[in-house]
Amino acid sequence: MIEFEDVGHRYGERVVLSGVDLRLAERRVAFVGANGSGKSTLARMINGLVLPASGRVLVDGLDPARQGREVRRRVGFVFTNPDSQIVMPTAGEDVAFSLRRSGLSRRERAERAAEVLAEYGLAGYADHPAHQLSGGQKQLLALCAMLALDPAVLVCDEPTTLLDLRNKRRFAEMLTGLRQQVVMVTHDLDLLDGFDRVVVLDGGRVVADDEPGPALRHYRALVT
Repeated sequence: MIEFEDVGHRYGERVVLSGVDLRLAERRVAFVGANGSGKSTLARMINGLVLPASGRVLVDGLDPARQGREVRRRVGFVFTNPDSQIVMPTAGEDVAFSLRRSGLSRRERAERAAEVLAEYGLAGYADHPAHQLSGGQKQLLALCAMLALDPAVLVCDEPTTLLDLRNKRRFAEMLTGLRQQVVMVTHDLDLLDGFDRVVVLDGGRVVADDEPGPALRHYRALVT
């Protein structure tokens, strides 16, 4: 359960979130809205990348502002640009690096990394230079690095923005098969087929919250 209780936030004098109250228990949830609507700020509060200026956020009863380490063990985050997440020279080393606090030996981390890469479409790429992968493969690598930790929640902030159509579809299919609760920020409305819930933000407030059909009709009317 992810809870936002009267959450507000501002950057300087600009209010980016105001009075957000949500309880998210569904398996697939999306935040949509125009640029500057507050959706990415809201998503980043789930694992404490951004802390609310007012109100509070809870993840399974844990407050990221006070229990950030415990929350980050439960919440994985995939950014728009995978290059901002890839920190090691090879794909296998990058996934193994995410396991550095797992208590596994170096060999066990390498074996686990190879298993995760194989499971999510990068079999045989453990020794491949990470930054020489294609855009789609880099995004899969960023996803693998998070899934190796087996989080309860996966937050994806516009993860398909830099991908071509084929890789967008591939990434969407991967998300569909995950056991984790997925919270996704996106402008790509085609990705939301099969989602349980869509939250529409405008001017830092929730203006629609429903199943994808009615929520997206509201959003399309809003932007036109």
